[in-house]
Amino acid sequence: MFSEPFDEGITRTTLFGALLAARARFGGRKVALEDPERQPLTYDRLVLGALVLGRKLAALTRPGERVGVLLPNVQALPVVLFGLNARGRVPAMLNFTAGAKTLRAACEIAGVATIVTSRRFVEQGKLEDVVAAIEPGRRVVYLEEVRAGITSLDKFYGLAESWRAGGIARRSGLTPDDPGVILFTSGSEGAPKAVALSNANILANAGQIAQHAIGALSPADTLFNPLPAFHSFGLTAGMLLGLFHGMKVVLYPSPLHYRQVPKLVGGTGATILFATDTFLQGYARAAAEGDLGTVRYVIAGAERVKDETRRLWARWGTEILEGYGATECAPVIACNLPSASRPGSVGRFLPGLEWRLDPVEGIAEGGRLVVRGANVMRGYLTPEGIEPPPDGWHDTGDIVVVEDGFVSIRGRAKRFAKIGGEMVSFAAVEGMAQTLWPEASHVVVALPDPRKGEQLMLVTDEAGADREALIAHAKAEGFPELWIPRTVLVVGGIPVLGSGKIDYPATVEMARRLRPIL
Repeated sequence: MFSEPFDEGITRTTLFGALLAARARFGGRKVALEDPERQPLTYDRLVLGALVLGRKLAALTRPGERVGVLLPNVQALPVVLFGLNARGRVPAMLNFTAGAKTLRAACEIAGVATIVTSRRFVEQGKLEDVVAAIEPGRRVVYLEEVRAGITSLDKFYGLAESWRAGGIARRSGLTPDDPGVILFTSGSEGAPKAVALSNANILANAGQIAQHAIGALSPADTLFNPLPAFHSFGLTAGMLLGLFHGMKVVLYPSPLHYRQVPKLVGGTGATILFATDTFLQGYARAAAEGDLGTVRYVIAGAERVKDETRRLWARWGTEILEGYGATECAPVIACNLPSASRPGSVGRFLPGLEWRLDPVEGIAEGGRLVVRGANVMRGYLTPEGIEPPPDGWHDTGDIVVVEDGFVSIRGRAKRFAKIGGEMVSFAAVEGMAQTLWPEASHVVVALPDPRKGEQLMLVTDEAGADREALIAHAKAEGFPELWIPRTVLVVGGIPVLGSGKIDYPATVEMARRLRPIL
């Protein structure tokens, strides 16, 4: 089936070309970026910085090279990204929270020979050991040293180029269909994959979001984004969407700073906030009365928004709009809108998407979502090159139901188990626990059972949780007996990735490790 039409004409350029178009449309003096340093960058200064820094980085790399970017959400990040794109290089966004082993694997599969980072960031983030582990065989370029080598002549060349930057973009060697960014899937359910998103993929998704949300977003908005750009939600929705459509973007380097984020949101007068449910609860609980009052909408993704989260944000009258996406789709697939929102759903499909639901054995309602459109990736990186999705169709691996155009997620296909001959959704069981203990986090895992094949275990950070209370709640609310986990495991905290998603492999390992002592 098809969503509403989308004009793909806006995708026929590069990321740097789209930045130049935004400068022409909204004016070079308009503020484009801000970060905790509170020294705003206009479009003119962003373009100039990208050209000057890009020229320096180009001298250290080859045309078409995939260059690792190990940076937090600060103004230097988009300057590096656009600088590399303007000079025909492809940023590979490295997840600095992933650990040395995963980072080494990412660099190997993407063929990264050069990594751009910041000495200040490495020192403050205590990443010296990580950098040392991934450095052998690669060049690590520190921005402080590059900046120290920038001369007055470099700035003069950059200023001259900024007025004819369109020619620079055309001569970059990149086409709209060439990779614009390499991202790595979160690995929330296994080993990460390297995703090649073309310039056109990213521009399409930013355009699809803008068309979908027409009337809800405007150049007068200020977007606040604490989500890391090494994940596509933080990159496309949280940063590039605003830059390409005239909205000031405020970047913040860590979503985990629960006390600092609300204060800066209030200080910058941000009207739109991008976050995940885990972070939203933290911000709401830590915020002072006036901190979050300017926020009209929160755009939430990556995990289901809990009723408790909506209750916490109700004091500011903020509407939480839940969306859904995948790295392979650059990432947004569907999103609720102020004018069209249905609680419990992730909204309607974005324009320009073709979709279908493939049947899944044992699941009567809904099916496995497969999508195709201009935002669907070029493909996964393999040793042989880029492996495109079959006929352009990407299998999301999610079981969904579509009613009146609204998409509701029933769970990952991998997060179902056959118990007593029936398919049980882990997400449904987690939802049952959430209604009993709304302020806690819950994860259901399946572990081998010698008699039934699999048994469900509820891992929770609710200190007073026990199975008897869960059984009584399930009976009182009419939940199926099969949904009741065999074991309830109380832990100090649920493992979470840097993106805000639950780290399922780590949670399963925790459950396996602690089960024998129960």
